[in-house]
This record gives sequence, C-alpha cells and structure tokens, in this order.
Amino acid sequence: MVGELFLRGVAIGFAIAAPIGPVGILCIRKALADGRSAAFVAGLGAAAADTVFGAVVGLGLGAVPELIAEHAPLLRLVGGVFLLALGVKTWAAAAFDIELPDGKGPGPWRDFVSTFAITITNPATILGVMGVFAALGAAARPTRLAEAWVLVVGVFAGSTLWWLVLSSLASAIRSRFTPAHMRRFNHVSGAALMVFGVAALAM
Repeated sequence: MVGELFLRGVAIGFAIAAPIGPVGILCIRKALADGRSAAFVAGLGAAAADTVFGAVVGLGLGAVPELIAEHAPLLRLVGGVFLLALGVKTWAAAAFDIELPDGKGPGPWRDFVSTFAITITNPATILGVMGVFAALGAAARPTRLAEAWVLVVGVFAGSTLWWLVLSSLASAIRSRFTPAHMRRFNHVSGAALMVFGVAALAM
C-alpha cells in the first residue's frame, strides 16, 4: 500500500511538472547556458512549489485553495510582472560562453527562488494539481496522515524526476550550440516568457 501510494505520488508529480511552460523554458535555457546542474537546481524550485500544492490537496487543507482563489488576481499580477521582467532580461541577455563548466551562472539559489516564485504565484498550478487528484478519484485520497505524507513525498520525487530528465536532455545538446544559437534562443525564450507574463496579467 505504501509503495503504491508513493508511485501514485510520483505519477502525479511528473504529470504536474511535465507541461512545458515558463519554468520549462527557463530550465532549458539554464541547461544550455550553465549546464545540467544549474538547470536541475532551477527545476527543483518548481518541484518544491508543486510539492507545496500537492501537500495542500493531498492533506485535505481545503481552506488553502479557497484562499488562493480569493487572492488569485494579486498572485497573477505578481507572477505576470515577474515573468515580464524575466522575459525582458532574457531577451536582452548576451550570448553565453557555453563552454564554461557547470556552476558558473548567476547562482543556484537565485535560480531556485525564481522558479519557486513563478510556480507558487500561478493559481493555475494548484488547479492543475486538484485536477490530477480529481482524475485519480478516491485512490489519490489517503485516509491516514502518514499515507498522505508518503503521497506528498512521491509528488516531489515525480516532479524532481521530470526536471532531471529535462535538464539532462537539454544539456545533451549543449555542445552543439554556438554563441549565435544561444543569442537566438535568448530572444525566442525571452519573447515566450513575456507572452506568458502578458497572458497572466490579462486573465
């Protein structure tokens, strides 16, 4: 039973994290610019936020989704402005020296905080978590507190697994990227982040 709950949590976490959004774009960019380790740490910020929302739903903290819904406009404003700022910064970024060894980027802690902030301020994230739990029905609703925590740990493991896969795949093509390629990718990813920011503000 415990193993089954953990695997179910892994599936939930992977399903929540897998859709490519602003954090996915940032993770790919970090992998190309700074290597797999930097990208993976950035992904862990999103995994931590996914786990927070998974705990809210899995532990049955029903008042929290209502509180988030009540403050959704403010969260969208904060998240939208943050994404716009990141998009502008990414667009303006010069091409990176992609031959630098891992860990030479701006700093893993800042990357972690940035992706955590993007994910935690997106009301759609908890709606997605609730949707996955609802799709699984009663099987995703543990009856005891210990079982609930096993499920939550599984959610973190599943989300982390996705970011490990994505960062590894992106870093595998790093050697093929020239500075010119990186500059173009900065423009494309920066524009995409700005679109996500505008969409959040327009909702």
